[in-house]
Amino acid sequence: MLDLLGRTRNLRIAAEQMHITQPAATKILSDVEAMFGAQLFERLPREMRPTDLGDLAVRYASTALANLGKFSSEFATLKDGGYGHLTVGFIPASAAQLVVAAIKEIQRRRPRLIIKLVEQSSDQLAMWLEEKRLDVMVGRPTAPRHEALFDVVDLLAEPVRAVVGQHHPLLQQRHLEIADLGDWPWILYPRGTSMRQLFDETFAAAGIVAPVGIVETPSMFSTLELLQATDMISLQPEVVMDRYVQSGLLGYLRVPIRRTMSNYSVITRKNEVAPQAMNEFIAILTDIAGQINLRRDAGDQISDATEMARADMRISGSSHR
Repeated sequence: MLDLLGRTRNLRIAAEQMHITQPAATKILSDVEAMFGAQLFERLPREMRPTDLGDLAVRYASTALANLGKFSSEFATLKDGGYGHLTVGFIPASAAQLVVAAIKEIQRRRPRLIIKLVEQSSDQLAMWLEEKRLDVMVGRPTAPRHEALFDVVDLLAEPVRAVVGQHHPLLQQRHLEIADLGDWPWILYPRGTSMRQLFDETFAAAGIVAPVGIVETPSMFSTLELLQATDMISLQPEVVMDRYVQSGLLGYLRVPIRRTMSNYSVITRKNEVAPQAMNEFIAILTDIAGQINLRRDAGDQISDATEMARADMRISGSSHR
């Protein structure tokens, strides 16, 4: 009852979802409030609004239901000879290199493990992780209080690029600055996300007001469709966009993004005993991230050596002249 009322704010709808009458639901709520000795919901004309104590009760009720549902599901799976469940939340950038590779490996080791994937922005994932709707998330902490709630292990950096459809007029310009992009509409991540913060900081540093038109969405699918159908611009993780740029669907604008994103991480709740499958999955994530970082470092060293060789050739050519 508390969980449903917290989500619907409507006693009639809560009663319908519990398959009981509204008077029966009213009696249950009155009994609960009498048991707690406090009013949990304000009876307003259009809604049932939780009081401060009601918010607390709803939060714990939702967590208890999530734990019970997880227990019931895992118990049934293990009883039938399965390997249990693992619910993983992730940001789009992590899927391209890391999450997919980790799932491939954990499936090889535990072929009957049931994995539920949830793709969203970090702020929403952190909320679900706190509510125990997720077992683990791959993203970023988004609030100072998360330091007290979660264990965070860095994984990979996330370079970003300004990306457009292959038809966009700005692709023909070789030298662009952020100021040149202010008159074009943008596809942006919602406020509160790290990518949106990076965009806002980049435009503010260039002294530019908000773009002329904005579509806000965390959906990668919607972003890809809009980029191909319109002249909009979007700031996106390079590792996600590379395949679409290489296939000729999208293009990178030659504009410097001087601000960088913080590393994304594997994040879990503090002070919890994790199931073996979850620990194994996290170990796979960190191992793959370590391998990717080693390859990046090696690539950077090669690039630096190439640049130094080119510089030496230019110096040598100048001295001969």
